[in-house]
Amino acid sequence: MSKFTIRKMRQPDDYAAVASLLNLIWSEPTTAERLQKDEDSIPPGKLHYNEEGQLMGWDRPKWVAEDEHGQVVGYAIAWRAPWTEPGELSHTVVVRPENRGIGIGRGLYDALRQWAFEVRASRLIDYMRETDEKSLAFAERRGYVKERHTFESVLDLAAFDGGTLYDSVNEAEQAGIRFITLADEPGEDNERKLYELYKITHPDIPGYSGSFPWFEEWKKWSIGQAGVRPEWIHIAKDGDRYIGVVTLQQNEQTRAMYHEFTGVLPEYRGRRIALALKMLGVQTARACQVPYLRTHNDSMNGPMLRINRDLIGFRAEPGSYKMVCELK
Repeated sequence: MSKFTIRKMRQPDDYAAVASLLNLIWSEPTTAERLQKDEDSIPPGKLHYNEEGQLMGWDRPKWVAEDEHGQVVGYAIAWRAPWTEPGELSHTVVVRPENRGIGIGRGLYDALRQWAFEVRASRLIDYMRETDEKSLAFAERRGYVKERHTFESVLDLAAFDGGTLYDSVNEAEQAGIRFITLADEPGEDNERKLYELYKITHPDIPGYSGSFPWFEEWKKWSIGQAGVRPEWIHIAKDGDRYIGVVTLQQNEQTRAMYHEFTGVLPEYRGRRIALALKMLGVQTARACQVPYLRTHNDSMNGPMLRINRDLIGFRAEPGSYKMVCELK
C-alpha cells in the first residue's frame, strides 16, 4: 500500500504542482503564475454568519496530498466569495490518475468536508466532467446529486465560414444599434455602465445564484482578468445606453479565446443582437489568428445554445454536471 500525507497547501511552493493537477480537469490550461496572481488578488478569508445563522463571507482553504517521495499527487480547495449564496461552499478535488484508488481522494475530501462542518456550511457544490464516471460515482456515494448540466462548445476558426450570419450586424445597425468596443469608450463612467449591463443580465443565466459583486470586484474578475483587453469587449448601444456585450478572454498558452460573457438586456432580445455581438467576437478572434473559440452553456439556456450550436456551428464537447450535497 502506497503511503501519502494530507497537509495544507504551501504558497507559493506548491503552485506549479497544483497547476499541473488542475490542467488534468480544466478545459483550458493554467500556470503557477496565474494561480498565484489570482490568489494575491483575494484578501485573507473572513467568514461570518447572517441572522439565520447561515455561513457568509469568503475564504479559500487548500490541501495537497504528498506521496512517500514528497511529490504532490492530489489537491483540494474549498471556497466561497462574498456574493456566494448563504451557506454554500464550492470545492474541487483532483488526484493524479496513477495515484487513484488508494484513498488519496477520500483523504482530501474528508479534510475538506471536516472544515465545511467546522464553519457550519449547509451545502457543498462541485462541477465534474460528465465523462468522469469514477468521480461522479465517488460523489454520489457521498450524497451528491446532479443539479444542472452545462455544455462545452468549440468553434474551429480555420474551418469557419460565417456566410450570411454577418448580416446580423448590418441588420442591427440599420435598426439604430451601434457597435463599439470598450477601447472606443474608456474610463470608469463607461465601465460602470457596462457593470450595470452585466448586473441586469447575469441573473438570467440558468442556475445562477447568489448576489452580484460590487463594482470593484466585478471589474477585477471580469474585464480586469488576465487575457481580457478593452478592444476584445464588444458592446451594443442604443443611443448612449449599453444594451448588449460579448467579452473575450485569451489563454496565453493555447492562444485560444473564451467567451467570458454574453448578455443582452431583456427588452432587446429576439432581435439577433446577441448573434451580431458574437459574430463581431468571431471577427476579432480571426483577426488575432486565434485557433479556436470556446464557450459553455447551461442545458436550460435554449436560446444561447441555438445561437452557438445551430446557427454559428460550435462543436459540442463533453460538459459538466453541477453536483450538490446538502449537509445535515
